[in-house]
Amino acid sequence: MSDEKLQNVLSSLSPVARQLDVPPAGRPAPDSSYVKLDTNENPFPLPPIVMQGACAALERQYLYPENDNISLREAAARAYGIATDHVIAGNGSSELLGLLYRAFLTPGDRVAMLSPGFSFNRKLAMLHAAQLLEIESAEPHSLPIEELLSGSAADAKFVLLANPNNPTGVFVPLADIERLLARSDRLIVLDEAYVDFAPDNGLRLLSRYANLLILRTLSKSYAAAGIRVGFGLGHPALIGRLRNIQNVFNMNVIGQAVGISILSHRAAYKDNHRHIRDERQRVAAELSQLGFRVTPSHANFVLAHAPVGQDGRWWQAALAKEKILVAAFPDKSLESCIRISIGTKDQMDAFLAATKAISAARSC
Repeated sequence: MSDEKLQNVLSSLSPVARQLDVPPAGRPAPDSSYVKLDTNENPFPLPPIVMQGACAALERQYLYPENDNISLREAAARAYGIATDHVIAGNGSSELLGLLYRAFLTPGDRVAMLSPGFSFNRKLAMLHAAQLLEIESAEPHSLPIEELLSGSAADAKFVLLANPNNPTGVFVPLADIERLLARSDRLIVLDEAYVDFAPDNGLRLLSRYANLLILRTLSKSYAAAGIRVGFGLGHPALIGRLRNIQNVFNMNVIGQAVGISILSHRAAYKDNHRHIRDERQRVAAELSQLGFRVTPSHANFVLAHAPVGQDGRWWQAALAKEKILVAAFPDKSLESCIRISIGTKDQMDAFLAATKAISAARSC
């Protein structure tokens, strides 16, 4: 295509799309020699009984998936103890986040998010020409309710809360969330991606507050990150409108089948979840002995502040040289941090060994 034709094409983009840089070509996924602890996947294979459902679904690959995900929504309704019209199923909970932005926002609107929070919301806000307000809490284990209800956040179209939070792993008492729901007439979006590793959940609040939407995913707790299954749970009037703007056949037959099977066999993950909690405690204790300050976590990862004067990005690069992948963040409040997903015992042994060796070399 000639330069003139290309410029004509690009000039037809929306103002927001024109602002976006073309992303780099990307890199291939790390090979199996790397220990991948940077994106909070569950490290275990699907239980055999769940895998059977995936294999059976492949035999129906020539058919379109079930429209509106009705069987999957019915399975989620049974699992969570609510009616089917209270459930929307998505291609991961990230699809459902995108639907919320489409449904609620016009250019110039505001959204409030507890900070630090899920960085994908920054991109979603930009794509919808909206302003994302990142509200910090002076006390990390409680909600800044007054700040979320007043000031620049007072007219936010909805409020985003993750509990447990990513990237900190902090769990906020449900009593705080209920106080916010009771005092606000806006939508409160409660992202419970990591709730299976936490002491409580918000399901009981659904029947009391029509302004609550809960997001769930099968990526973290149920080892299905690559299959993309998520749910939104809320009042039928809201859920119905979100379903109405959802893409036709938004999920594939394998995702639908695996989601139904997981929801029917959640007990098969009991040992998996126990392992992650135990390893989380072990890793936190050993990092503390190396001078890291570890935030108490209720998720499948730990956030570790490097020893005084050390940088999170430096640690990320040093561990990558040892083929250990962890996450680091550009946020000013997180510059000294690395986030480590909890993997298998062998993976965590490799991470700890590398961290101890790097720490010893630094102190020489």
